[in-house]
Amino acid sequence: MKNIWITGASSGIGKALAIKFAKEGWQVAASARRENLLNEISESNENISAFPLDVTNKENCKSVFEEIKNKYQNIDICFFSTGTWDPKKEKDIDIEQMENVMKTNFFGTLNCIKAVEKYFKDKKNGHISIVSSVAGYRGLPNSTGYGASKAALNNLAESLYFDFGRHNVRVSLVSPGFIKTPMTDKNDFKMPFLKTPEFAAKKIYNGLINGSSFEIDFPKELTLILKLLKILPNRLYLYLIKKLTKLQKL
Repeated sequence: MKNIWITGASSGIGKALAIKFAKEGWQVAASARRENLLNEISESNENISAFPLDVTNKENCKSVFEEIKNKYQNIDICFFSTGTWDPKKEKDIDIEQMENVMKTNFFGTLNCIKAVEKYFKDKKNGHISIVSSVAGYRGLPNSTGYGASKAALNNLAESLYFDFGRHNVRVSLVSPGFIKTPMTDKNDFKMPFLKTPEFAAKKIYNGLINGSSFEIDFPKELTLILKLLKILPNRLYLYLIKKLTKLQKL
């Protein structure tokens, strides 16, 4: 039987993916700060076990991974999807908010990767998957902290792809568009091509298990447009986004 560790598993994409893997017969180590929600998930799914975790605590990341190793012996995939976002505080340069976002989204993910680094490099196989966002492709309005944290994760994942690849360990990047979760429910604008967490879980599962690409991005209706914008010259990109945001009144 195969085993996966999922962070950010108390809600949204992480929760949906934990349930998807459990239904496919995997043993799932589910981590998040909200222990009560984790317990609800594990109690209703015999293949899911709760491992409460604060990703901003380096030592906690190490000790929780040790617990997971002791329980399962072998870990095949680590899926790191912890994230935070507060759109009301992103419209101005809020240093405290930006520090908190970076501490959770970027350094929280990095703490988890560091906790599993030696294990995977010694084992010489396995898979580390990092959840970013299409918001990390290029700068967007009202995204001073969140977008920057996701852009940092994109760069990190590309670097780690080479570093872990030398040890036969796969690194992948997950770039979701708008998924209906408690986090995106905070948005006060219409989200194009909004999808469910279950849709995301299906796409991610297929990409992790049946695919071999570095990036797993969805929905394609949105990501193809954003990938095109990504390669535009700065002058044209900035002009188009400025016009678009005026129309959307962002």
